[in-house]
Amino acid sequence: MTFETLDLHPTIIKILRKVGYQDMTDIQQEAIPHLLEYKDMLGSAQTGTGKTAAYALPIIDHIMRQPDSGKKRLPKALVLAPTRELALQIKESFDKYTRGLQIRIGVVYGGVAKRNQIMKVKRGLDILIATPGRLIDLYTMRVIKLDMIQHFVLDEADQMLDMGFIDDVKKIEKYLPKARQTMLFSATLSQSILALSKDILKTPVKIEITPQHTPVEAINQSVCFVSHQNKARLLEDVLGHESVTSALIFVRTKVRAEQLTKQLSTQGFKTEALHGDRSQRQRQDALRNFKSNQVDILVATDVAARGLDINALSHVINYDVPESPEAYIHRIGRTARAGAVGHAITFCAKQESHLIKAIQNHIDQKLPVNAEHDYVEKSTGKQKAPQKPKQRSQQRSQQKPQQKYKQKAKSNNADKPFYYKQAKRKRRTYNKVKPA
Repeated sequence: MTFETLDLHPTIIKILRKVGYQDMTDIQQEAIPHLLEYKDMLGSAQTGTGKTAAYALPIIDHIMRQPDSGKKRLPKALVLAPTRELALQIKESFDKYTRGLQIRIGVVYGGVAKRNQIMKVKRGLDILIATPGRLIDLYTMRVIKLDMIQHFVLDEADQMLDMGFIDDVKKIEKYLPKARQTMLFSATLSQSILALSKDILKTPVKIEITPQHTPVEAINQSVCFVSHQNKARLLEDVLGHESVTSALIFVRTKVRAEQLTKQLSTQGFKTEALHGDRSQRQRQDALRNFKSNQVDILVATDVAARGLDINALSHVINYDVPESPEAYIHRIGRTARAGAVGHAITFCAKQESHLIKAIQNHIDQKLPVNAEHDYVEKSTGKQKAPQKPKQRSQQRSQQKPQQKYKQKAKSNNADKPFYYKQAKRKRRTYNKVKPA
């Protein structure tokens, strides 16, 4: 089904042709007609399936059909994103869909100075993209007015709640007019999201294109069982393979991201790091260099796991097994986007085997074991069940009493009062012969 079949503004159709959009994805085909009718929506689809365009195009269409009041522009649409990277990426998508149109789009996020963002907001905006913390700051400063919001979008809503933004989201929702269109989009729909949807959505249309625990079928998944000490050697062996043209490597901690980046750089790989301790400019430069193929390898924490659109990414490598199955799905979803084929390799030490089992149970499939590379252990990562510690009473009963000295026989004075013993002890000291 093509975009021409939709009741979108003709100018939007022309822009989509120029950027190469022809056939709609499943989420776009299901969501756009309902959103054009101004209905609330709870949408879920796998990453890389075009969720941003599914809600962005109807918003742009509604704004274009409204007459210009001639007054100062106040935001008509608000899109909340959990991270700075995702907020910037959403803005890039809106810029692409509004190329040549008189629609102003702005983005505000934390980690940078407020001055430039305040100046852009005061010039007037039609669409505002924001992270929750910075939006609340500017609203309390009376820089941003949300009285004219007609469209409210929560993108990657489950991650927003996982990161502790539930109170911020509810606070922002109170700033908005009650008569509005609200949309919740995410790759997964947890119970907390369903509970939130009941509070802020009005008779929503629920769309779930694929089961939320199913990874993209175009991803070739595998697991390598390896000791912690050999993970770095195995990584060097994997990256040296001809099929690896670009790789996004996920680690658990910021320290490990820096260490691994330095190590790969000394081995001759063009590598950048992406984690929370880097400045906003460093993070933007790292993503820009990786997307433009100036850098072949990006080592990141889970800050990069959600929503980032990286074209032609051949491999995702889980250097550390993610601690939740949902994080695994979001990590590997960075590859095989827009119908491409990708690879996801997970390095698993014995201490992490229980995490692999949880992932396999969640996606309802067993990950094939990759034993082609060096340093891979032949075992399947199974560990023996730890033995329960014995009770103290059992330990004492098993131990034989070892008496180093024979117990002295009880003296006849044992039953006599304590002052008798003290008097006897004094007599002994007095009877000692003093040295001359």
